[in-house]
Amino acid sequence: QLQASGGGLVQAGGSLSLSCAVSGRTFSSAVMGWFRQAPEKEREFVAAIEWSSDSPYYADAVKGRFTIARDNAKNTVYLQMNTLKPEDTAIYYCAAGAQLLTSPTTWNHWGRGTQVTVSS
Repeated sequence: QLQASGGGLVQAGGSLSLSCAVSGRTFSSAVMGWFRQAPEKEREFVAAIEWSSDSPYYADAVKGRFTIARDNAKNTVYLQMNTLKPEDTAIYYCAAGAQLLTSPTTWNHWGRGTQVTVSS
């Protein structure tokens, strides 16, 4: 299971932090990631990190502003979002998968989304 928390409403330029607690069958997944889906748009990749690696991977749209991190002891993955923009507004989902691929169809497990709204 994946349980995401955090999110909310923030003004442009502000920051928010998301957390995703991992348990059950998803615990054995190799990769954790964050995706987002804005209204009337397809779900898109945001960031990912392997449990065994310190090397994160980011979508160009968030590179330099977002930071993904993992805490193996707590089985939790975080997404720190800084310098938020109105175009970051979306429902954010955490996901677990076997490979670090950006297509959402390749990820096996999904948590319920959490809303992030950035006002201008």
